[in-house]
Formats: sequence, structure tokens, C-alpha cells
Amino acid sequence: MHASKQIYSGKVQTTVDVTNVQRTNLIKRISLTGQTVAEAQVDIAAKYQGKVTAVNVSLGQSVSPGQVLVVQDTGDAEISINQNQAAYQQASADAVTNEVAFNANYDKVSADYQKAAASYQRNKRLFDIGGVSKGDLDVVEQQLADAKAAFDALSNQMKSGVASTIQSSQASVLKAQHGISAAQKQRDDLILRAPRSGMIGYRQVEVGDIVSAGQKLLSIYDNSNIYVDCQVAEEDLSALSIGMDINVQLESLGKTVPGKIIYISPAIDSQNLVFSLRIALINPDPSIRAGMFARAVIQLPLRQNTLVVPKEALVDKSGKNYVYVVTAQNTVEQRTVQIGTKGDQNVEILEGLNEGEHVAINNLARLRNEMVIVPNFITPNERGENQ
Repeated sequence: MHASKQIYSGKVQTTVDVTNVQRTNLIKRISLTGQTVAEAQVDIAAKYQGKVTAVNVSLGQSVSPGQVLVVQDTGDAEISINQNQAAYQQASADAVTNEVAFNANYDKVSADYQKAAASYQRNKRLFDIGGVSKGDLDVVEQQLADAKAAFDALSNQMKSGVASTIQSSQASVLKAQHGISAAQKQRDDLILRAPRSGMIGYRQVEVGDIVSAGQKLLSIYDNSNIYVDCQVAEEDLSALSIGMDINVQLESLGKTVPGKIIYISPAIDSQNLVFSLRIALINPDPSIRAGMFARAVIQLPLRQNTLVVPKEALVDKSGKNYVYVVTAQNTVEQRTVQIGTKGDQNVEILEGLNEGEHVAINNLARLRNEMVIVPNFITPNERGENQ
């Protein structure tokens, strides 16, 4: 009700809305708004450019992990696999041949070295008794040195683990194996499978399309769990905690769904100066989908059965708080009060007022100490008060 002026005994008097000081529960309401979010949204894109040969799903179809969704032309990959398999077989055969040849050569060089050593010993004894000339002994000694050098070369390769020729052949085999694996991986990447369960919510691909690498073809939406993402002001954060039960209103469906807070961001968003919060809906039904507007209201009891006055009854002057108490004689008394916690509509009074007293709640700028007013008594219900 708006204040008005009435004339009494020739004087103009101000009409003031007045309410009583009462004890009640001081409540703070926190309103959270946000949108529903699916458990997951996975986009399926082509890894390679190529022609689409099969599309096995339609829009709205449910899929399971590993299910084949789209197939691209795998002909080139199959050719590459066959080529690398042939190269592998050839390299394997060459490796066996080289190993056999090396072992045979080693046996021959070892035998030649032993034969040269025996020949040298025999000719050395003959030289000592004058049976052969120094020139003949030098020829035999050189033959021994050559045989030993050949033997040492192969022997050192054997001691190092693998001979260079065998090692080269094994490397060719390994290279061919990698080629087969790479070609098989490319072929497998041309067959696009579902990475998880869900529903096809986006489909922009048809048989015969030539798609490019990275092009989005499908999207899978997993609505097995539905969340609501909200933003919370810093001053409301202390009232919220992980695990808190909260009811979420989905206005488009006209229903309220129970939920639970499962996440509060550890740091404030420096740009928007708010915290992020996620609510998990409990047992959401299939009608709840991602992107719906959602609202949650938390009623936080700040104080139980405490003395309160409406916020509009307070006057703040020079850092002090005042109210205008309306006496039984309809005069006003400016009184200093000490306030406590603030709710949505009411403020806790710690000192300065007693239960049952009356305070002015409008037209305060006109009021002066001991001024006579025309009181218009307002009950909390008439104010639409909702602490």
C-alpha cells in the first residue's frame, strides 16, 4: 500500500504502512538456473578421405559399443595389406637364406683357418730342419694370416650377437610387419564403430558420399544420465555442498525431478565471477533430454525462531542502522538497532527491538522523531512475505 496524506484537526498527517516485530525462521532462497546436459555426446568423424560404401544406422537409432556405423571404401587399404604381406614373406625368406649362407660361410672360413694353421706348423718344422726355403714359409705364413683375418671377421660378428647380413634381413622383416600393421590399422579406421552406447542424434552421411578427413558424420547422445549445469554467485556458495539433495523443475515438461549436487568448481570463473555447479538427476525418465531449461530453488534456514523486521524498515545512516518504531500514540521513535543475518526479505535484529513492537516500513524519508502518523497496519501475509 502506498503512503498517503490525510488531514486531521487541520493538520496534514502522513499515512505509513506498519508491521509488527516478530520471531520467525529467517530463510534465504537461492535460485539456480541452467540447462540439462547428457552423460556424453560423441561426434563420429572420418579419419581419412574416401568414398562411403555403407551407412548402417539411422537418426534416432540406439547403438551399442563396437557396432559398425559407417564403412568407407577399403580397397586401397586391402591392396596395401597384400603388398606388405608379400614383402614380409620375401623378407622372411631372404632372412632364412642369409642366415644359412652366413653359417655355411662361417663353417668354411673356420675350416680354412684350421687348415692354414696346420699347414704353417708343418712348414715351420720343415724350415727349422732345412726342408723348405724361407720364401716358401713366408707364403704359407701369409695364407695363415689371410685365413685368420677372415675367420676373425665372422667370429666378431658372431660374438656381437647377430651378423650384419642377418641383422639387415631381420630389419627388412620387421619393416614389412610394421607395413602390414599400418595398412590393417588404416583399413580398420575406414570402418567407423560406436565407441559407447547411445542414440544417433545427428546424421549427415549417405552411401556414395566422398567425405574428407575430419568431417563430422554422426553424433551419439548418451542420455543414460542427465545433469543440470548451473552457475552460482560467490555469496551463495557457502550454502551449497557436494552430495546435497535438491529438486529440479523442468518447466517445459511441467515436472519436478529429484537431484543431487555432484560437482562444484574449485575456482571462480575470472571472467564471469561465478562458480560452476553440476546437479545429477536421479532416475531421469526418457522424456528428459539435453538442452532443456531447468530451475532449482534452495531454501536455506539461516536462523531458527529469531527476531526479524522487513528489510524496508531499515535506514542506514553513517554506518549505523535505524528503524522507526510506531508507539501506541501513533508517534514514531527513531531507534538504533544492531542487525545480524540478512534473509531474502527480512533482517535479523540482535539489539534494539522487542517482539510485538511495531515498525514503519514505507515513507521513511518523511518521518521524524515524535512525529504523529496515520498507521496502516500490514500483516506479514498481506505483504506477501515469504522469508
